[in-house]
Amino acid sequence: MYTKISDNLNRILTFAAKFNPTIIAVSKYYTVREMEEAYKVGLNNFGENKVLDAIEKINLMEEEIASKSHYHLIGHLQSNKVKKAVGVFDLIHSVDSLKLAVEIDNVAKQKGIVQKILIQVNNANEEQKFGIAPSHLEELIEKINVLQNVSLEGLMTIAPLTDDEALLRKLFCEMYQLKEKFHLKELSMGMSNDYKIALEEGATMIRLGRTLFE
Repeated sequence: MYTKISDNLNRILTFAAKFNPTIIAVSKYYTVREMEEAYKVGLNNFGENKVLDAIEKINLMEEEIASKSHYHLIGHLQSNKVKKAVGVFDLIHSVDSLKLAVEIDNVAKQKGIVQKILIQVNNANEEQKFGIAPSHLEELIEKINVLQNVSLEGLMTIAPLTDDEALLRKLFCEMYQLKEKFHLKELSMGMSNDYKIALEEGATMIRLGRTLFE
């Protein structure tokens, strides 16, 4: 397993290294042992879809690895899980409403921390996916920036599952332009099937599961 993940990472870095992205190992379908192996080959950012699953895995990991790793919530955050999520995740990628941002802010204030977040943007306008429309982004950013206990780090998107490279480039380019327009630091986009295009179009964070672990 160690060799497999190491070999996969080396292959990914052959292309990705020149872009210097944060590589988030999407561990939602993989075991604690596989996460520990990923850590041992140099990865310490892990992405999980569900709050409780992430907490369970963190508690099962070797203490040193758990304490030196960073955790990203990349799945939809339900209001009733905000209290558990804030402070566990270094970065919540999936904020898509002012209501959710305010709830995160309130919990972070209670815990005496500042929670880093990304706004999820659905610029492909896919009905089955979460995220706000680009036309609503400016207003949401203005309102989030008033909050004291959240730090807006950037944007996140989940592209359609397609082989249409021109469409992916268009969507990723739009996201980069939004990031630049609002002077944000991070742009989380690109997964196993499209991370190379995402990097070429300006991603600062890529989220890799299958291509890393399998």
